[in-house]
Amino acid sequence: MSHDTVVTAAMLAIGDELLSGRTKDKNIGHLAELLTLSGIDLKEVRIVADDEEAIVEALNALRVRYDYVFTSGGIGPTHDDITADAIAKAFGLPCEHDEEAMTLLAEMYRRREMEFTEARQRMARMPRGAAHIANPVSTAPGFIIGNVYVMAGVPQVFQAMVDNVLPTLRTGTPVLSLAIACPYGEGDIGTPLAAIQKAHPDTSIGSYPRYIGQKFSTEIVVRGRAQAAIDAAGAEVHAMIDAIRMKKEVTENHSAEA
Repeated sequence: MSHDTVVTAAMLAIGDELLSGRTKDKNIGHLAELLTLSGIDLKEVRIVADDEEAIVEALNALRVRYDYVFTSGGIGPTHDDITADAIAKAFGLPCEHDEEAMTLLAEMYRRREMEFTEARQRMARMPRGAAHIANPVSTAPGFIIGNVYVMAGVPQVFQAMVDNVLPTLRTGTPVLSLAIACPYGEGDIGTPLAAIQKAHPDTSIGSYPRYIGQKFSTEIVVRGRAQAAIDAAGAEVHAMIDAIRMKKEVTENHSAEA
């Protein structure tokens, strides 16, 4: 694998319940963490309602922009689970009952001595030609079409599907990071930190303010794919902190003498 490899991804979370606040999403953070560990950059996340046109529009925008798109939600048995239809429409394919999925679900409901109703059969629908994503939790498969991976919204099922998908993906060079504790607030470090970022374009430098007691501080995180680049930027961050400290000490000494 090339040390310069960058693989990108986006996530499309689908569901009215996410936008209303009734359901608190747990899938975005889980996916972001696992993709980062795998060397895949999650570049964009969108949340859309259970609306076919909104899903189609968002999916078509994302799938041409990124290497992978992961969706969550909307592939259940109820009338508002329209993700499979919308994704089929985005690809210009018919959405139909997949024979293998029908067999899997029929056998599962038979074992549970439950009727395989028309509503439950909806969970076997997917775009023609789609490949399955195994669901070890509740059997109903997700599916893959093109570079789009369609998975359930229930966190336990989503996570199990992600575990099955990750080993099949092309991965990039993992992003490394260096965290530096800074005793000064963003008002003190903003300008010199921007200059350091400009001087080190191969890194991404983030600042995260903290307020403890009566004092502001900042955690500065330097990210990059090359350790040498991170170390060089980190050294300048440490030098910046030392320079601010010395300047404040001089100012305080002058004030005390006055």
